[in-house]
Amino acid sequence: MRTFFVLAVYIVLGVMPFAASETSEPVPADTTEAGFVSLFNGADLTGWTGDKVGYRAEDGILLADPLGNLYTEAEYGDSILRFEFKLTPGANNGIGIRVPQNGKASQEGMEIQILDDTAEKYAEVKPWQHHGSVYGIIPAKTGYLKPVGEWNEEEILVQGTRVRVVLNGTVIVDADLAPFRDGAPTPDGKEHPGLKRERGHISLAGHKTKLSFRNLRIKPLEESAPTP
Repeated sequence: MRTFFVLAVYIVLGVMPFAASETSEPVPADTTEAGFVSLFNGADLTGWTGDKVGYRAEDGILLADPLGNLYTEAEYGDSILRFEFKLTPGANNGIGIRVPQNGKASQEGMEIQILDDTAEKYAEVKPWQHHGSVYGIIPAKTGYLKPVGEWNEEEILVQGTRVRVVLNGTVIVDADLAPFRDGAPTPDGKEHPGLKRERGHISLAGHKTKLSFRNLRIKPLEESAPTP
């Protein structure tokens, strides 16, 4: 009954989640690097605050084995974030968007899930917990992660209430969060005040598992420049 209710809400609000069986579409976005600035210099954690023990730089890689979270010193509004990541078996992390300093990304900002979907321990997670999902709100299409131990490429666009996630060239989320920002019930049944935020920090949300990041860069967007 709960599942039927959530699906009914999606249909009424026009934000029906993607199904894993949908045919993938080409990415309708500019793939150039013009306007992007690096968030990680490859040598140390300059420009970041938070858990600098669980996160560390090594040979151009941002290694994560964290108990806590890492936050950019700078705040960002509408933007495109690009990065690469490599999972270990059972890895679990998250990319926080528009997060307040030291805030909980999944509710006080917006969290895009990082997860080893193939791990047996995650076999029964909710659809909105799979990799690439807007945690607690929008399920992502699944099946587009590379095998554990290989590098994945991801892009996260946030513009107003729109969020789009591209994994290894496939759009796995493209949704308008306005209904949930304005009070529609969320699939996880929790409050998400962070959906009202227009700016905040980028964060890495640690969950006591190991993984690696590299080539983190961001492109701030002009308010007047819509993205296709």
